[in-house]
Amino acid sequence: MGVANPVDSFADWNEGALMTEIVNVQYVGFEAKELVREYTFVVRRALNESSEFTLSIGNEEFGSRRVRFQDAAEICLLRLHRELAVFGDRPPQAHYRISEADLDDYRSSHAPKPSGYPYKPKAPQDV
Repeated sequence: MGVANPVDSFADWNEGALMTEIVNVQYVGFEAKELVREYTFVVRRALNESSEFTLSIGNEEFGSRRVRFQDAAEICLLRLHRELAVFGDRPPQAHYRISEADLDDYRSSHAPKPSGYPYKPKAPQDV
């Protein structure tokens, strides 16, 4: 019986570890339905594996101006990235609904920064 070469074992382990980290998320598009807008993404992994995910936002969120149409795909993408991170790139569901908490997180992270006065007022000088 021979002893396994540690360099070969490390190379095999390293290759496997790298392959599990390669994930590509592609936005496919959206579909406007009666009650929601569904945003579709395809997640491609190493070894030609892929999964399709849909994330939906209720139409009332757009009407109440809680969500801008141009931000919706990014909101969905951020939620999908969170699910991928939590579940090791294999979320248990293929469909997610954007929650109030998701919208609040997005708004707070994209809120305009308070602009300070660009110049400090000069300190009064004694003459």
